[in-house]
Amino acid sequence: MDQQTALAQLSQALSNPTRLAFVAGLRDAEKRHFRAVKESLGISDSVLSRHASALEKEGLVEISKSFIGKRPATWYRITEEGVRVLDAHLEGLRALAEGSFPTVD
Repeated sequence: MDQQTALAQLSQALSNPTRLAFVAGLRDAEKRHFRAVKESLGISDSVLSRHASALEKEGLVEISKSFIGKRPATWYRITEEGVRVLDAHLEGLRALAEGSFPTVD
């Protein structure tokens, strides 16, 4: 894959390392609880909420609310689009990391 193609595969939504880690962490799970994601990423409630909202707006993550007993609970799930974008982004990153520029004589 050439550099231009690799760059085109990168997602602006996943250019932030925290957002990339967030979506990647959801990849192999049906859903994850707010607290598990927050603790795993080592970020505050407000930072997680901002990233989650941005990813939801892009259609990469679904946010659902429920109750555990009388306490509200927030859950995150990666969407099919999120899986597609994540895979393409990772493929682009790999190609860039393994690539080189052509020599000019």
